[in-house]
This record gives sequence, C-alpha cells and structure tokens, in this order.
Amino acid sequence: MKYETQKVALPFFMVAMALFALQIVFGLLAASVYVWPNFMAELMPFNIMRVSHTNLLIVWLLIGFMGATYYLMPEEAEQEIHSPTIAYIQLAIFAFAGAAALVGYQFGIHEGREFLEQPFWVKVLITISFLMFLFNTSMTLLKGRRTAINLVLMLGLWLAAVFWLFAFYNPSNLAVDKLYWWWVVHLWVEGVWELIMASLLGYLLIKMTGVDREVIEKWLYVIVGLSLFSGLLGTGHHYYWIGAPSYWQPIGSIFSTLEVIPFFAMVVFAFTMFWKGSRNHPNKAAMLWALGCPTVAFFGAGVWGFMHTLHWVNYYSHGTQVTAAHGHLAFYGAYVMLMLGIISFAMPQLRRVQPYNQVMNMWGFWIVTGAMCFMTFTLTFAGVVQTHLQRVLGMNFMEVQDQLVLFYGMRLGSGIAVAIGSGLLLYAFFGPAREQVPAGGTQLTAGADRA
Repeated sequence: MKYETQKVALPFFMVAMALFALQIVFGLLAASVYVWPNFMAELMPFNIMRVSHTNLLIVWLLIGFMGATYYLMPEEAEQEIHSPTIAYIQLAIFAFAGAAALVGYQFGIHEGREFLEQPFWVKVLITISFLMFLFNTSMTLLKGRRTAINLVLMLGLWLAAVFWLFAFYNPSNLAVDKLYWWWVVHLWVEGVWELIMASLLGYLLIKMTGVDREVIEKWLYVIVGLSLFSGLLGTGHHYYWIGAPSYWQPIGSIFSTLEVIPFFAMVVFAFTMFWKGSRNHPNKAAMLWALGCPTVAFFGAGVWGFMHTLHWVNYYSHGTQVTAAHGHLAFYGAYVMLMLGIISFAMPQLRRVQPYNQVMNMWGFWIVTGAMCFMTFTLTFAGVVQTHLQRVLGMNFMEVQDQLVLFYGMRLGSGIAVAIGSGLLLYAFFGPAREQVPAGGTQLTAGADRA
C-alpha cells in the first residue's frame, strides 16, 4: 500500500463478505421453497427469506463500494483519508442498521416495499452513515489530486445518495408509489451504479494493464455518457403497466434497448486495455475478475435485459421467471463480480502478503460464474414455459408452477454450486497466506506467484 489509511478498507471488505455469505444462505432457503413448498413454512415464511436475500445483496454491495472507495481514493487523490475514525464509525452505524433490519424482518417488521422494506429509523441511520462516508471521501478528494476515476466515482456515489432519498417518499397511491420507487431501484442499478462500476473497473485496469491513464480515462467518459443517456430514460420500461401515461411505452422501449451499448462498450474497453497492456500482472485472479465482470454484465444486464424490455414482449413476460433470470445474472455480472475483483486485487496489499491462493480464487471464479450462468439458463427456460402456459394459454398460476418443478430443482442445485464456489473464494481472501511482502517493497517472487 502506498498510503497507510488504505487499510480502512479491510473491515469494510470483511463485513461485506460476511453479508455476502448470509445472502447466499437465504438464497438457498428461498430456492428450496420452490422445490418443497412447505419447507420451513412455520419457522420462516418465503417472503421473509426473499426480502432477507435481496436486502443483504444491496447492503453488502454498498459496504463493498465504500471499502473500494476508501482503498483507491488515497492513491487517486495522493492524499491520506480525511478521517479514518469517521470511516470506522459510519461502518458501525451501517452494519448495525443492516443487522437490525435483517433481525426485524424475521419478526415481520418491515414497510412492505420491495427492496425498500427497511423501517423508517433504519433508513435514517443508513442516510447518516452514507452522508458521513460522502463527507469523508469528498474532503479527501478536495484536498488532493482530482482524476477521472475519483471524480466519476464520487459523482456516482453522490447521485446514489440523492436518489436514495426517494425511499422516504411513500405515497398512498400505488401508481405514484411505483413511479418514484423505481427512482431508487432502477436509477441505482441501471444508472448511477454504472458510474461506480465503470470507475472501479477503470482503476483496476490502470493498475493491472499498465496502459496510459489518459487512454483509460477517455474510454471512461464515453461509457459514463452512454450509461446516463440510456439509463435515465430507460427507467420507462418499468412504467409500462403501472398506470403511467402511454408515452412511456415507446420511450422505455427505445432507451432501454440502448442500455445494451454501455455494457458492450465496457467489454470492448476491458479487453482492449488488456490487449494493449503488458498482461503480466502477478495477480492473475484479479485480472480474471476484471475481464469477467463486463463480459457477464453485458449478457446478464444487456442481452437478457433486452430480451424482454420491449413493451410488446414485456406484456407477456413481465413478472415471470424471465425477470428472475435477468436479475440474477445482471447483478452478479455488473456488481458482484466487480466487488470480488476489487477484493481479489486489494486483499494482498491490505494483509501485506503476496497474492496467494490464486488457483483457489480462480476455481471459485469458474464455479460461481458457471453456476450463475446455469441458473440463468434454467430460469430462462422456466420463464418461457411459464409465459406460454400462463399468459398465452391462460392456465392457472399454481398449475403452471407444478410444471416448473424440474427447473426449480436445477436452480437449487446451481445455488448449492454457488455456495461451494463462494466458500473457496472466502478461503482464498481470508485464509492463511504463504509469504510476506518484503519490507518496503511489493515485488512478487515466483514462488509467491505459484501460491
């Protein structure tokens, strides 16, 4: 590490990975209910499993974004973190709020709005924590060097905080509620989070390819422009069937189709930089995640999103397992793989050891990614069958569910594979290391590289 306060990122990554493991546990429980409908029905209803699964995803990703920002900001700004104390306090507040919400869900304490189920006081704590984080990182940026990486990153984080405020607006009219609800849910994951994704990916490529910063920054500005241009009005594909004016159908169809472009640009960007660079960075596992992230995101968010985003297709497929297939692969490719790549890159420096357990890390990559792709294919097939039987032939919902049990069983099997691969990743991150970094240096030896 070039700056001592980069170590602030370590507890963020540790908490994020603990919640990541919990998210997988609740995902497996929910997947089991699809196969055995009465599974744990008395102990934990399905809706509680699902809300725990989805909320843990959002919370651990946000904590991961914070840790990644604390890790790269000192290097980009050439300035120590403004206040490590503030960082530790805001992490404690955020973790407490997330844990309190999770425990509350088990007792039926929630607001009922999907992804925004947190009680009001939990939302307030999350807001306070996020504002402390933004103050800390913004002060670091203002005192130091400004680059395209840290400026785009902070723009994405500030906009995420602004759109989060709509979580507090809960109108009684359901159509109006859904209109603004998407200002948090969509404008995060298909808008401002893409800025965070692009900047973190750009940082990894600068560090690992050796390509000139100016080249990467030019690509970054293009990707950010495409993301905002398509993502903001692309929100309209969620307005088709909620009572919004009919003009949202052509607007949503056109601009959400264009959302494929920034994801494709990220794939070209990553592989072009890899080809131009030296390609001999010792942390092969981190490079694998950096290249896999935009590739899987392009298919999950871009291709699978495009498959059912046109309103005359969405009329039939909306709310089926096609949506679940798209959601799983999109989140995994765009954000989960990104954070696992950042952690793979940062952990050797944070723990002051050489890159270690790389083979295990890469095994984790292929197992988890392969399982997520299989899960996506399985849910896609299930969604096509469901759409035809339920929306075209008009069969009863529960009758159709009986026809999908085979697909649900395969989805559960792929979830178990995800859990196994994730266990390998966690051991690779936090397990015993074999060789220490020499004092005052970060060069790797051949032996450490093999490890």
